[in-house]
Amino acid sequence: MALPKPEIGLVIRFNYLWRCECDQGRDNARYPRPCAITLSHRRAADGLMIVMVAPITHSAPTADRSALEIPPRVKEHLELDDARSWVVAEEVNEFAWPGFDLEPNQDGEIAYGILPPRLYNKVRDMVIESARSGSLGRILR
Repeated sequence: MALPKPEIGLVIRFNYLWRCECDQGRDNARYPRPCAITLSHRRAADGLMIVMVAPITHSAPTADRSALEIPPRVKEHLELDDARSWVVAEEVNEFAWPGFDLEPNQDGEIAYGILPPRLYNKVRDMVIESARSGSLGRILR
């Protein structure tokens, strides 16, 4: 299995731990899901590549949740299923790449592909706004 470079906008298969699961004391995800890399940078202190991912879910957001629907054409391009899906922008997992929570699919692939720049920019802006407002849940993995 070849590991992709952790580029912003890359959608990966990752064992995402939801904030509510973490609050309940869980430290492992129930199953892997697509997640979009919203940030990646090399940490100066030790040289580790740090990645922040936002989860992609089939659950429609409630009025109090910040999420962006993925257009059907983008889902098709990424070879995701055809059910409606949203990128959640109010919580993220942060980890050192590649970490232990990447999960290959049946073909041994970690990555689905890259979000189109306009969609990625909207997701990034929503995550930044969540951070500025103090509502961003950040789980360190």
